[in-house]
Amino acid sequence: MKKILLLGLLVSLLLAISFLQPSFANMQVYCTNKCKGRCLKSRFPDKCIKFCVICCEDCKCVPTNMYEDKHECPCYKDKKNNKGKPKCP
Repeated sequence: MKKILLLGLLVSLLLAISFLQPSFANMQVYCTNKCKGRCLKSRFPDKCIKFCVICCEDCKCVPTNMYEDKHECPCYKDKKNNKGKPKCP
């Protein structure tokens, strides 16, 4: 009886993990697309996109415009680097 219960739990866990994997990939695509739009007018778009994607994956959101709307994503707005400056572009 315990073996059947354990096997059922293991199968359930494996199924749950298989459904989670695509969501991580979708988050990366979401972040990349949002950051490309946000960093469009940046002086260094490649660098902006790189750091924006890192922040997006942490915060699960990206503000709409480059110089405005950081209030849309407080986590993104409040991230600081080791020098106390904003980490996210």
